[in-house]
Amino acid sequence: MLAASIQVSGEPLSAVEVQDICDRLREDGVRLLSVRGCRVSDRDFGRLCRGVAASRCLAQLNLNLGVVSSIGRARHLADALAANRSLQTLFLHGSPLLDAGLEALNPALAAHPALVCLDLGDCLLGDAALALICGMLPPDGAKSGLRELTLSANPRISTKAWARFSVAVAHSSQLRVLNLDYNPLGKEPEPEPEPGLVLMGPVLSAGDQIASMLAVAVASSRTLEVLDLEGTGLTHQSAQVLTIFFLLFLLFLSGLTAHVLVLVLVLVLQVFLDMVENYPTCLRVLVLAENKVSPELQQQISDLLSEGEEDGREAPPPPPGHAPSCALQPIREKPLPWLPNSNSGPPTVMLTSGVGESLLAENER
Repeated sequence: MLAASIQVSGEPLSAVEVQDICDRLREDGVRLLSVRGCRVSDRDFGRLCRGVAASRCLAQLNLNLGVVSSIGRARHLADALAANRSLQTLFLHGSPLLDAGLEALNPALAAHPALVCLDLGDCLLGDAALALICGMLPPDGAKSGLRELTLSANPRISTKAWARFSVAVAHSSQLRVLNLDYNPLGKEPEPEPEPGLVLMGPVLSAGDQIASMLAVAVASSRTLEVLDLEGTGLTHQSAQVLTIFFLLFLLFLSGLTAHVLVLVLVLVLQVFLDMVENYPTCLRVLVLAENKVSPELQQQISDLLSEGEEDGREAPPPPPGHAPSCALQPIREKPLPWLPNSNSGPPTVMLTSGVGESLLAENER
């Protein structure tokens, strides 16, 4: 029997319907299960999780929009993931997990042998949860890890936690797609300078600091192809920081002295396009929509990505036995105009998106 898909959205599920789903899961008759936004009792949710645990062919599980609504349900799901060996993609977008919920899920998520795509957008996560997520992005040769990660709309995360996360991204040996859209990266106030301290240059805002750290992560990553920063509060200065720090990191790798690095700041845009030829990045799509970044600077970044694409550096092949994520669509609550794991097509800086639409409206599409 060929494995099928079961997709139900926003409907109440009766005990009979849940039993039918569980039976098909145990018979390995379901490859994709989506119950996004569905209302199900705690008892029936536990039964669904036991069905997931027993399945040997389930590849994608969509529990978006509040299905995992309590710590008890998070523990049920953790038990299911600990027993399951086939799941590749898990969507929990819009689930009120909080840090405690992710802590319950973390051992099973980190140890799962096949999981490569995880959506934790709008899950009310904080610093403790992000620290756990860093462990799901292992460095080179350590173990398999996530290839696609969504952390959209988690405003409780601090600048300090994003800094640590940037380091994990820089060293990840697997991550290709990172969605950080609708996180207010610039929300924290700028610190007041100490009395008598003479500043030699502009003070970076919290958003600019995160932009610089992400730039270093992108520059050093050998796998990251898509970075979504839509609606994150980045400004023209933040985008300049992305460009400047990316260049500085590349120059640092080339062994140039600090004096040369200072001089580069004056000619950053002109030199940048020359340097990328020798130090290309894997990044192909950078989403900057709904940020206060000028079209001119976005075009400069787009030109930079185009220069890097001409180098033709290939991304590492998918792990053995893993199906391409494009075979298990749909992927996100907020769609991206990009086909996962495709090396064709030009690099892109997304300049616009649905104006005036809230994140909630996009989630309900």
